[in-house]
Amino acid sequence: MTDQPPREPPERPAPRVIDRTAWARPWAQLKYFTFAPAIFPRLLGATSPDARPGDLVNVYDKNGQLAGGGLFNPRAKIPLRVVCHSAEPVTEAYFAAAIRRAVALRREVFRLDEVSDAYRLINSDGDGLSGLTIDRYGDTLLCEIYSLGIALRLPGWLPLLHELAGTQFARVQVDHDLGSLEGIKPSTFKETNAAAPTRVKIREHGVRYEVDFAEGHKTGFFCDQRENRKAFARFTSGARVLDLCCYTGGFSLNAKLAGGAEEVTSVDLDEAAIAQAKRNANLNQARLKFVHADAFAYARQMQQNGEKWDVVMLDPPKFIFTRDEHGNWEGRQKYEDLNLLAISLVKPGGIFVTCSCSGLLSLEDFEAHVIKAAHRQNRRLQFFDRTGAGPDHPVYSNCLESRYLKVLWARVV
Repeated sequence: MTDQPPREPPERPAPRVIDRTAWARPWAQLKYFTFAPAIFPRLLGATSPDARPGDLVNVYDKNGQLAGGGLFNPRAKIPLRVVCHSAEPVTEAYFAAAIRRAVALRREVFRLDEVSDAYRLINSDGDGLSGLTIDRYGDTLLCEIYSLGIALRLPGWLPLLHELAGTQFARVQVDHDLGSLEGIKPSTFKETNAAAPTRVKIREHGVRYEVDFAEGHKTGFFCDQRENRKAFARFTSGARVLDLCCYTGGFSLNAKLAGGAEEVTSVDLDEAAIAQAKRNANLNQARLKFVHADAFAYARQMQQNGEKWDVVMLDPPKFIFTRDEHGNWEGRQKYEDLNLLAISLVKPGGIFVTCSCSGLLSLEDFEAHVIKAAHRQNRRLQFFDRTGAGPDHPVYSNCLESRYLKVLWARVV
């Protein structure tokens, strides 16, 4: 056997040299191929020196091909929000077109005005307007801003929004910590907010509500549950109903008014929410039993008392806020424990509806925790539906993680 001379390693191809001098400025380049709208720092490559916070920048992929346009802010947790993926340049005219398209979807395609004057008008990434959500409440728009680029442009968009939606006022909310990080000045919307009402009255499927922008959570009302509130009433005729974490009474009022429930008990820890729920009951001349208590403590006490209900609704607040293993596990355990208590209060053959608004918990994992909660008590769930947010909360195929609301419908046997 003769010695073979060592083989030379194959030559590596020279790295491709990309000429950025011809790129339309300002620009940002991606390190990896992705269609995600949220570009975190690890995904962002080079940016042109003239790219300023809040700018609409041309987005190029790792091979130097134009991939779309996005809002840039180097100091933000999400330094680039891609609003449109396109091989053609994206200009400021895109935003007006996106707003018109979003409003038309709600008013012309879904015809939501026929059933309510409260609905999600702009759903951030789901409408190609990353960093902006707008809920319409009667003649008032409630805008939540998560991006400096949106904050700089929203004053110029409001006249168009009012024209398209038939509204008069706007309230703009910016989380204090996020606003500081993004560089959004609190004074920007001071005059706009001062001119808007602090409370409005709305209607939804024949039920009236008062929305308090100052005291309410998030936007003061949860438009995402609109169709679920209506569906819930199908199961409450003549029933004894328990609404755990009732917030301002949406499911309770539908159970009583549309469903004809014999008795409805509404439980919530938030004193302001209970007060608002009572005002909503008075608006509709509905008799509900309100309990100001922690849902865990109340359900545990009722379990010990041997109380049972024909129908139980469980719609708790968000329990999972982080991908961190410990924090995530803690939130999951809360879902499982609270569902166990709630299921124990359902009569055999009764209806159980349970919700999760934690975006970091998948539908399959949520269902697994609910099943485990039932099986720990040697009970079984006969699932007959799985639903989520209404059609005014659309989700783009490249951002499925924004499909946060999960609702499971079951009979308990």
